[in-house]
Amino acid sequence: MDILKQIADYRAKEKELAWEGTFVDYLQIVKERPHVAQTAHSRVYQMIANKGKKIVDGNKQYEFFSTELFGLDKAIERLVEEYLHSAAKRLDVRKRILLLMGPVSGGKSTIVTMLKRGLEKYTRTDEGALYGIKGCPMHEDPLHLIPNDLRPEFEKEFAIKIEGNLCPLCQLQLENEYQGKIENVKVERILFSEDKRIGIGTFSPSDPKSQDIADLTGSIDFSTIAEYGSESDPRAYRFDGELNKANRGLMEFQEMLKSDEKFLWHLLSLTQEGNFKAGRFALISADELIVAHTNEAEYKSFISNKKNEALQSRIIVMPIPYNLKVTEEEKIYKKLILQSEINDVHIAPHALNTAAIFSILTRLKESKKQGMDILKKLRLYDGQDVEGFNEADLEELHNEYPDEGMSGIDPRYVINRISSALIKEGVKCINALDLLRALKDGLDQHPSITREEREKYLNYISIARKEYDEAAKTEVQKAFVYSFEESAKTLMENYLDNVEAYVNNSKIKDPITNEELPPDERLMRSIEEQIGISENAKKSFREEILIRISAYARKGKRFDYKSHDRLREAIQKKLFADLKDVVKITTSTKTPNENQLKKINEVSKSLIEKYGYCPVCSNELLKYVGSLLNR
Repeated sequence: MDILKQIADYRAKEKELAWEGTFVDYLQIVKERPHVAQTAHSRVYQMIANKGKKIVDGNKQYEFFSTELFGLDKAIERLVEEYLHSAAKRLDVRKRILLLMGPVSGGKSTIVTMLKRGLEKYTRTDEGALYGIKGCPMHEDPLHLIPNDLRPEFEKEFAIKIEGNLCPLCQLQLENEYQGKIENVKVERILFSEDKRIGIGTFSPSDPKSQDIADLTGSIDFSTIAEYGSESDPRAYRFDGELNKANRGLMEFQEMLKSDEKFLWHLLSLTQEGNFKAGRFALISADELIVAHTNEAEYKSFISNKKNEALQSRIIVMPIPYNLKVTEEEKIYKKLILQSEINDVHIAPHALNTAAIFSILTRLKESKKQGMDILKKLRLYDGQDVEGFNEADLEELHNEYPDEGMSGIDPRYVINRISSALIKEGVKCINALDLLRALKDGLDQHPSITREEREKYLNYISIARKEYDEAAKTEVQKAFVYSFEESAKTLMENYLDNVEAYVNNSKIKDPITNEELPPDERLMRSIEEQIGISENAKKSFREEILIRISAYARKGKRFDYKSHDRLREAIQKKLFADLKDVVKITTSTKTPNENQLKKINEVSKSLIEKYGYCPVCSNELLKYVGSLLNR
């Protein structure tokens, strides 16, 4: 079987990665590849940076996170640039605990999990290779073997700064097994593994009364005290706490602010001084990235306590808000659905988009900016063009509420409601109305939603439905128009030819007779009237269109009917106005005649082949749009 061959290949690759040599051999590796001796913060940063980044909608998007996290580009950029990059350069921020703070189901745990899994893979590459003293429970950096007095000379020769000292067990082994000859000390390659507790640790607080600090720092092995005679003998100590095992890598501190104060002070000592106290030993050196996460309510409670002021100054807080882009929210739902085993139920086009519109509306705050309503804001955030607003307005909106996205409906709630709609008996397909109904029903069962919030959310469901209604009508009307895009393009070009002639006070040539004719005022007005352009406003509107075309030409961009929101709306409405009666009669009649039935079948086929509908949802869509047009 193929899977057995893959398992054998995997095992062979793991064996190939194994390396063992002496300290002398390791020094040669360090000389050739200095990055093997980088700090934990540098290793994490390089792991992310090596994957590359690109600019999307003016934000840096790191490829490392792009497959799992959506709509968090700004938060991720801040995390990587402000914290990890600075810490990798040994700036003072590396002496701080990294605290990810945000609402539930916002992506905090996903970020940490990705860093963990990433490190496991990265240490199996040439770029992420690292080595430790063989037999050390803390995978000790072999450079700690170099005496403090000789380190300045080493740094001059190798351009590598050494921080930290040997752990108690390695000190004992150096004296007893190697008689102080550091050149003979055995070194091995280290491969991080959370399962094997190598380079990656996780600490989760439990009941404060039963929680033992040994979970962090290790503990005495009482069964060996009789053999070694003292609690201060390193051989009688288990260096198996999370701080020990996460050395050289990363430790996740779950729900950090729920922990007892004594646990936090151990962390602060480690981050600030690079060491921690354990048992009856001198301070133990450790180099690791400590990542904690908490929700906003717990963080506010923590900072309101005056006793925690010293702790606050040693923590870097990274807000991780909810995503605020509809298209990115859709990707979250698709990812979670793909991870499930529900693949026999079809999800109609616009269903997830409509649910995403509702979710984002609950997270947005009403702007005080003149002419800006919440729907316009939603579209601007999603990268759509909104007439009368530009990138400067978008930046202003982002700055208006720095905490925007820290509240609202979480993706987990929405995916739970989608799941409830998907698993209903006999359901073969769900559409946007099914999801809105499920979301509405779920509001009554949501434990933390107040009556006021419920009313607001019901209004957002209503707004999301209106958006879907417009999308549904447009889709059906497009399906009725043979080659819609071509028709729209032809109509626009005809309109623009006439507009150009009108503004320049010139004539246009008839494409068939070559006769010079005045601009077709009737055609232009039939389009402009679709969006309420008055007779007095027509001149300025036409001039505005030509200015937009000129601006696009200067930037080397192609102008089409979608490049101007109001022109797009006018073109669509003009095309659909000519068809409205046909669509209305065809979709709403209960007993269609032969011609109508033929047209319905053609439209249904177009919806299935071009737009991703199935026979069930295409039929439901046609009935629904028929009812809308009859209102």
